[in-house]
Amino acid sequence: MQIETRLFGEIDIEDEKIIFFEKGIIGFPDCQKFTLIYDEGEDGARKGISWLQSLDEPAFALPVMDPLLIKEDYNPQVEDEVLEHLGNLTAENTYVLVTVTAKEDITLLSVNLKAPIVINTDERKAHQVIVEDDFPVKFPIYEILKAKKEKAGE
Repeated sequence: MQIETRLFGEIDIEDEKIIFFEKGIIGFPDCQKFTLIYDEGEDGARKGISWLQSLDEPAFALPVMDPLLIKEDYNPQVEDEVLEHLGNLTAENTYVLVTVTAKEDITLLSVNLKAPIVINTDERKAHQVIVEDDFPVKFPIYEILKAKKEKAGE
């Protein structure tokens, strides 16, 4: 499938790279098909911020990232019934992302830990949930990322 996006121009998406959100995402219920666009490190791992690109609305893409990169103890509790439509979730096929909010002032960079995106990578089904845990909607990450970068010597 080829799509002309606002941020990435024309991209070719293989069917097995399409992620389906049965209920859309919060604020965008009609956007159900997405793909994840990311840079890979030398080890093949995803680096930093990725983009959840809508295939239903090519002008729409959300910056996202793995919450464990900035909060190693992040483990939101979600009722099984909320995610049962994703199929059998295991530690091996579950991938969690959080949305990133970027302002003109990069020091205000934050992530939404209150509404993670849960993906069943085997089924390519996803759901954005609002967790009951006491996680912030705007968790500042600039200083955390800066410290990690300095520690890595980059």
